[in-house]
Amino acid sequence: MQTTKNTILITGGSSGIGLAMAEVFVKAGNEVLICGRSESKLSEAKQKLPQLHTRVCDVAKKAERQELYQWAISEFPHINMLVNNAGIQREIDFLTGAAELDDEESEIETNLTASIHLCALFIPHFLTQKTECAILNVTSGLAFIPLKIVPVYCATKAALHSFSISLRSQLAKTNVRVFEIAPPIVKTDLHREAKARTQAQRGIPASEVADATLKALQNNQYETIVGRAKALKGASRIAPGFFHKLLNKVATGE
Repeated sequence: MQTTKNTILITGGSSGIGLAMAEVFVKAGNEVLICGRSESKLSEAKQKLPQLHTRVCDVAKKAERQELYQWAISEFPHINMLVNNAGIQREIDFLTGAAELDDEESEIETNLTASIHLCALFIPHFLTQKTECAILNVTSGLAFIPLKIVPVYCATKAALHSFSISLRSQLAKTNVRVFEIAPPIVKTDLHREAKARTQAQRGIPASEVADATLKALQNNQYETIVGRAKALKGASRIAPGFFHKLLNKVATGE
């Protein structure tokens, strides 16, 4: 996959991994579009990288996803890469009724449904392009060994991992490549709540994930497990039950 002269849309691109990817892609000579829910964060991102094209969009809302797609293909008809990066992570305790699931901020819609729907929107457009196109899904090491304090987040990333495999197989004979990047804990504002924030302090910089992404594209490495996430995938094959207990004991201190 060429890594220059692409037109790339990154969801959740105003901070964290998304912004780090935007910076790497811009420096490599690509045209980069980012979207996010916060207009102020998008403005800050554009101040840092004036080359960016920005769009306010809550990808958890179907209508806004459709508007994002129409904006992208009309303003940037040569768009050839979609990065499904937008994500939220919440600590949900089902012992107390999981009231958080009734909130408007849905992990399922943001982390999973949005990614699948955006693929459905963009793939027909990509298939008409004469150049190589790509979908890049950002999952997590927690797709392989889940952390019980963030159960829905882990489930959405596991589902996105599975979806990436199936989509890659479906599109194998087309011009559309499907990549997956699975980071370990990263120092971002994804981890909003107490226990997860404590874990995030031990995370890697978002720039490491962005650099690994560019390298994966260059080498057509369709599944890239970054850093310590490799251990989680390996553990899921060797003794998933044992390592699940061990990970959660270390993470929660129980």
